[in-house]
Amino acid sequence: MKPMLSLIFSFFLFILITNLSLALSNEAVEQVLDSLGNPIFPGGKYYIFPVSHDETYGGGLRLAKTGDSKCEVTALQDDNIVTESIPVKFSIPGISPGIIFTGTPIEIEFTKKPSCVESSKWLIFVDDVIQKACVGIGGPENYPHFKTLNDGRFYIEKHESGFGYKLGYCVKDSPTCLDIGRSGNVTEEGGFRLNLTHQVAYAVEFIDVTPFEARIKSVV
Repeated sequence: MKPMLSLIFSFFLFILITNLSLALSNEAVEQVLDSLGNPIFPGGKYYIFPVSHDETYGGGLRLAKTGDSKCEVTALQDDNIVTESIPVKFSIPGISPGIIFTGTPIEIEFTKKPSCVESSKWLIFVDDVIQKACVGIGGPENYPHFKTLNDGRFYIEKHESGFGYKLGYCVKDSPTCLDIGRSGNVTEEGGFRLNLTHQVAYAVEFIDVTPFEARIKSVV
């Protein structure tokens, strides 16, 4: 009887280990890298650009006035590749190892902001006019007519295309997590808004500011 019990136990142990291995492989995480293949770290400054540098894909990120806003609080991906972009910094809330992996809950902020807003940290505001949840900065006071979400967390994942990364946002105390895509009236606003989507995510890469600006200066 004992050999039979041992055999049954071994069988179930094999099934458990196999399923656990499959689960771990399906949820594998990896360190997020910049465009040069170096790990990105909290506090570093990075430009966020589309994976393709073709002019049809536009340039980096900037802030703009949209709708009836009196302040540049809406994040746009510029439609002009040569327009000066604003870098971002990443931070990991709470105690962390200081390493950003795919799926790590993070906060994102621009390194520059207009004087009409207190915080440069990213948040989500729901624009009822265009019926989209968009990325912006500031606080509820900057969006008197819209609902804001500023207590959730952003994250970075590999893009489904196999090229670059995608950004996403998870609502606090909710299983709801959505990718960040692009939309908007490019002609009117001068760029694409970043908005939550369950469709095509915006494929991006992270360019370290220091070596990038050093290369620019070397050719000027």
